[in-house]
Amino acid sequence: MTKPNMVITAAIGKTGFQVALLLLEAGFRVRAFVQRAEHLSPSLIRDRPQTSIVNARGKFLACLLLPLTMFLACTPQDKQSQQVSRPVKVVRIGDAAAADVMSFAGEVRARNETTLAFRVSGKMIDRPVEVGDRVHKGQRVARLDSTDYQLGTAALNAQLKAAQAERDFAQDDLTRYRELLNQRVISPAEFDRHDTAYTTARERVVTLDAQLSQATNQLQYTDLLADRDGVVTAVEVETGQVVAAGQPIVKLARLDEKEIHIDIPEQRVAGIDLHQTVSVTLWTDGNRRITARIREIAAAADPASRTWRVKATLLGGQDEARLGKTATVWIPVTTSPRLAVPLSAVFTPQNETGRPRVWLVDERAGTVRSVPVQLGEALDEEHIVVAGVVSGQLVVSAGVQRLAEGQAVRLPEKVAASIQGYVAESKEYQP
Repeated sequence: MTKPNMVITAAIGKTGFQVALLLLEAGFRVRAFVQRAEHLSPSLIRDRPQTSIVNARGKFLACLLLPLTMFLACTPQDKQSQQVSRPVKVVRIGDAAAADVMSFAGEVRARNETTLAFRVSGKMIDRPVEVGDRVHKGQRVARLDSTDYQLGTAALNAQLKAAQAERDFAQDDLTRYRELLNQRVISPAEFDRHDTAYTTARERVVTLDAQLSQATNQLQYTDLLADRDGVVTAVEVETGQVVAAGQPIVKLARLDEKEIHIDIPEQRVAGIDLHQTVSVTLWTDGNRRITARIREIAAAADPASRTWRVKATLLGGQDEARLGKTATVWIPVTTSPRLAVPLSAVFTPQNETGRPRVWLVDERAGTVRSVPVQLGEALDEEHIVVAGVVSGQLVVSAGVQRLAEGQAVRLPEKVAASIQGYVAESKEYQP
């Protein structure tokens, strides 16, 4: 006797087995059996009222249906679902994340960019250059109205000539009074007074000469000249505007050395070294790689963006890398070995929120089992660093929400063929 039959017999007696067989048929057969059961036990029915008989029938049927319901509920549906082989995509875990490459977008700029300004104030009357113009050293890029400076220079020049005449007269007068002192005609005090007058006239000439030189320089400062060869990258003022001394007028960039300016987030700064060799690609020509070297790493973060400014000097491609072009800096980063899986391989069970897992494939049995993992930082190409798995294991990368514990899976043909070859090879070398 099978296990379900034994359960029925224990619940309703010796007639339970026959009743269970009748329950598998139509409803009127069950009713006929109940009447037959009453005929077999007239003493149980004769001494009871009709209501009591009806209650007995209901309890009797309930006792029959309960074990049958338990029997049907315990059918191995889960096992049937696990026996269905589902096709899945898999990926083998490797140490590809050990050698990482970071990429950051930046802009081509000149290493040496100077802001030219007048050293004197005045009204700008001429600006012969525009943005993008190439200029040479000593070329005039702007001019101020120099009328006031010319008048000041002329006035100082006249004062200097008058002071020189007074100095010459005082010098001749001092010579005559020295002869009188030698003849004892005048007192030493009188000679000292004339000597002091000569010294004052002489020093006045020196003072006015210095003032005239300063005025001459200020007159020359009304012409703004380029201090190096380069290209005009910005113009700050227009003709006719009154400017102050030191106010930016023109930005001039040198073309002999260019670099890329990039901004690095806080978690990536530690992976960059000074004087490290990197690669640069221009947006207009992404296939060509230009070698560059990290020249400068900012000592502090920008207060607004909370990023570190890093400058990479180009070692080639000066002509192609025009100022203002968009470039990508590729920085190799050597880190400790890390394991990464596709983001599609990670799932979270509904009853375990916040505990991510992945499906590992048993290559010999062809089934899957889930293991918990700890997630790390996100990588390129939609991968994420995980902990809790071993390099070389096979994980399901697609269809993770449709799998169950111990379910059979069907691997891609190439993966299955490689697994079969590995198993056959391992059996061949077994003693």
